[in-house]
Amino acid sequence: LTGAQDGSVRMFEWTRPQQLVCFRQAGNARVTRMYFNSQGNKCGVADGEGFLSIWQVNQTSSNPKPYLSWQCHSKTTSDFAFITSSSLVATSGQSNDNRNVCLWDTLVSSGNSLIHAFTCHDHGATVLQYAPKHQLLISGGRKGYICIFDIRQRQILFTFQAHESAVKALALDPSEDYFVTGSAE
Repeated sequence: LTGAQDGSVRMFEWTRPQQLVCFRQAGNARVTRMYFNSQGNKCGVADGEGFLSIWQVNQTSSNPKPYLSWQCHSKTTSDFAFITSSSLVATSGQSNDNRNVCLWDTLVSSGNSLIHAFTCHDHGATVLQYAPKHQLLISGGRKGYICIFDIRQRQILFTFQAHESAVKALALDPSEDYFVTGSAE
């Protein structure tokens, strides 16, 4: 799966030089993040205008429409994570009201899909990592802060400053004992 500054999203297969599917044409908002769900049957694309769109991967059409597309953040959606079996999605980004980390239910109507919004990260959340074993979300912000959320209780557990500049990367070890942060500096 490839995404570009011009907003295009294309899927390729290892053994073929041509694209299999074009999910989005050029001329859309820049792609900020893309993932497949753990089953590999869905892919999601976040963009610079605050939208998250999700497609079924096994499309027969060469230019399919997303089965779900909604504006998660008023300014930008910088990252997201599929939770559980992809029916729950967490997003990070920047919104005018500082609700910069959100939980969404993809199985209900778009007007009711926001489950919880966390007010955190002045100037926006840049990255997000899900720890399934502990049911935690870890987010990084533009000011170098890390927030850890319990998604079962829907509350912030910890906040601390890890860097002097924006957190650009988060990685979690497979046993979920440690996580690592990387910053713009």
